[in-house]
Amino acid sequence: MPINITMPALSPTMEEGNLAKWLVKEGDTVKSGDVIAEIETDKATMEVEAVDEGVVAKLVVPAGTEGVKVNTLIAILAADGEDVSAAAAGGGSAKAEAPKAEARAEAPKEAEKPAAAAAPAAAASAPAKDSNGLFSSPLARRIAKDAGIDIKAITGSGPHGRVVKSDVEKAVASGGAKPAAAAAPAAAASAAPAAAPKGTSEEAVLKLFEQGSYELVPHDGMRKTIAKRLQESKQTIPHFYVSVDVELDALLALRAQINDSAPRKDDRPAYKLSVNDMVIKAMALALRDVPDANVSWTDTNMVKHKHADVGVAVSIPGGLITPIIRKAELKSLSAISNEMKDLGKRAKERKLKPEEYQGGTTAVSNMGMMGVSNFAAVVNPPHATILAVGVGTERVVVKKGQMVIVNAMTVTLSTDHRCVDGALGAELLGAFKRYIESPMGMLV
Repeated sequence: MPINITMPALSPTMEEGNLAKWLVKEGDTVKSGDVIAEIETDKATMEVEAVDEGVVAKLVVPAGTEGVKVNTLIAILAADGEDVSAAAAGGGSAKAEAPKAEARAEAPKEAEKPAAAAAPAAAASAPAKDSNGLFSSPLARRIAKDAGIDIKAITGSGPHGRVVKSDVEKAVASGGAKPAAAAAPAAAASAAPAAAPKGTSEEAVLKLFEQGSYELVPHDGMRKTIAKRLQESKQTIPHFYVSVDVELDALLALRAQINDSAPRKDDRPAYKLSVNDMVIKAMALALRDVPDANVSWTDTNMVKHKHADVGVAVSIPGGLITPIIRKAELKSLSAISNEMKDLGKRAKERKLKPEEYQGGTTAVSNMGMMGVSNFAAVVNPPHATILAVGVGTERVVVKKGQMVIVNAMTVTLSTDHRCVDGALGAELLGAFKRYIESPMGMLV
C-alpha cells in the first residue's frame, strides 16, 4: 500500500512552510531516519526525516514551493515489494493523516502539534488552480504579478503542466509573456489623493504613490509572523514602562578582570564576556529575587515560573529571532557567554531548533551597540516583561556634592500590566540595577 508523506508541523504555531529542497529523487530507496527534505519555517530551516522505508514513487510538491499547508501531501513512497508506478498512481487516494509516522523533523516531541485537520490527499496530490483555472505555484504567480506579466501566457514545465518559478523567470528574461492588464489608468495612479484611503490594503497604499516610483518586496514568513505577533501584543497587552539609569564602572572593571584571567586553549581564551552576557545574568538573578515578576498571564491563571529563561533578541536578515538561555540564573557568566555565541551564530544561519527560540519567561533587547540611548521594547507573549538596553556613555553626575564622570546606560522595562504592575516592575528593575552596579553578586 502506498505510504503518504505529508507536510509536518515543525512547531505548535506552524500552519504552512516552504519546501526548500528535496534531498531525494523519484526512484531512490529511503530508510527510516534518512533526511529527505529541507523545510523552511518562518524562523528556521529544518531537515525532515523519513519514518518508513520504501522507494520514492512520486514527489508531489516541487522543491521551491512556498506556502505548503501542514498535512498537505508532498510525496508518496512505494512500500517494500510494491510496484512503484502503481504506488505513484494510487497514493493519496485516502485522506492524508496528520503527521505521525509519515515524516518527522529534528524537533522535540513537545513542539510537534498538528495545526488542523488535513484536506483530502487526492486534492493535495494535484496542483492547485488559480482563479483563472490555470495550474501554477504561488511563487510563480507572485513573481509574475511583481513583473507585470500575464501568467496565462506562460507554458508550464512542472507536473501536469504547472507553471513554476523557472518558467516565469524565463518569460521575464525573454519578454515573451503578455503584459498583465493594468489595474487602473496610469493617469489615475500618478495622481495621489489628498488624504490617505482607509485601511492598509496594497491597492489603497499604492494609490498614494506615483506609478513606477516604488518596487514591491513580498513579505516572507518571518516578517508575517513578526507582524502578527507584535500586533497581537499591542492589541492585547496593556504595556507599562519603567526606566532607570545604571552605572557601569564596576561591571566594566569586573568584566575586564574576568576576561584577562580566562584560561587559554589552542592559544584562544576559553571565553570572552560581553556586557550583554552580564545583563542576561543580572536579569535572570533579578527575576529569581523577585519571583512575582517571573510570570505569564492566562485568562484563568497566573503562570509562575520556577526558573528564569531569558530570551535575547538577535537581528538576522529579514527580521529578528529570540534564542533562549534556559535556567540562566543557575549558569555561570562564562557558560552564558559561550552559549549565547553559539545560539547567535546559528540564529543568523537560521539553524535554531524550535525549542531553542520558543517559550522563555522574559527577554532582553540590547541596541546599545547601535548607539541607541534608550527605547521601549514590545512585550513578546507569553512573556510578561522585556528589558530594553541602551548604549553606555560617559555622564556627569553629582556624588556627595561633587561632579564626577561615570559610565552609565539607560534601561527600560516594558511589562504586561495585567500581571506586573508599576510597583512590582520597579522592584524588579531595582534588583537588576543592584546586580549591575555591584556585579560581584553575580559570581556567588
